[in-house]
Amino acid sequence: MPPHTVLVLVFDNVQNLDVTGPVEVFSGAALAAGDGAGYRIRTASPDGAPVRTSSGLTLVPDHALADAPAAHTLLVPGGRGTRAPDPHLIDWLRERAPCAERLVSVCTGAILLARAGLLDGRRATTHWAYCDRLARDHPEVDVDPDPIYVRDGNVATSAGVTAGIDLALALVEEDPGRDVALTVARHLVVFLRRPGNQAQFSAQLSAQTARREPLREVQQWITEHPDDDLAVESLASRARLSPRQFARAFQSETGLTPGKYVERVRVEHARRLLEDTADGVEEISRASGYGTPEAMRRAFLKTLGTPPAEYRRRFHAPLG
Repeated sequence: MPPHTVLVLVFDNVQNLDVTGPVEVFSGAALAAGDGAGYRIRTASPDGAPVRTSSGLTLVPDHALADAPAAHTLLVPGGRGTRAPDPHLIDWLRERAPCAERLVSVCTGAILLARAGLLDGRRATTHWAYCDRLARDHPEVDVDPDPIYVRDGNVATSAGVTAGIDLALALVEEDPGRDVALTVARHLVVFLRRPGNQAQFSAQLSAQTARREPLREVQQWITEHPDDDLAVESLASRARLSPRQFARAFQSETGLTPGKYVERVRVEHARRLLEDTADGVEEISRASGYGTPEAMRRAFLKTLGTPPAEYRRRFHAPLG
């Protein structure tokens, strides 16, 4: 592919990783592609002056917004600086962003796009903690709080911090190709290139940690033994509660029913085996507690929207 210019906006109190995560992916792809292919990365701040990130690092941009080059991909990061953004930045986005062939935001960068009217009528996401705010302040945006990133035409929005790396890898796979994306992922020691429709939380993170020790022990047991008997009756016995008491207490303290928690743990376990091993689908289905490949297939279609074989084709990193 011909070199694509990636223009990254920076501003005071930008989230450092929202900038550097995608930049590492695109710069790594440029090196991997070689021969002048790949990406040409430029940065711009409102006035061209250095900016201080929310973690205290200083970034020195290449351009002021007024002098920024035309971009194939315009990347808008998030951070505390999106709470009261420079009006000049919003005006610039409203005027210049539609000229980019691809518009990308990371984390609360979606709020800047929404304020500029660039997400009107589109499906979008942002960091889980700000989805309600985005939906409340911009009802014309179809906010989906679950995925780690969302593509709607030439606009792509992603969840917090590391989700920007996942989205950037997906864009690299779309541009120079899958081999380059896998090379970059391995170089960054990113073993898991997550699909966009994966939930922002893992099962362990999406569920609260139970207050009572027996329930916490059950949560850990489920995670470590996805192929065991995880019926409510068996788990209740382990927690020394009746099935009815257990189901009620588990949902009250974790926010998920036992069945939903087990389902998420099993899908995650199967996903990792598909990504990181050469085991067959039948073996993985047994190891993940499904019993049959068809049961695992139904779970993948329900949760990820893709069957296990296709998931492995897209996200398995070659061993060695």
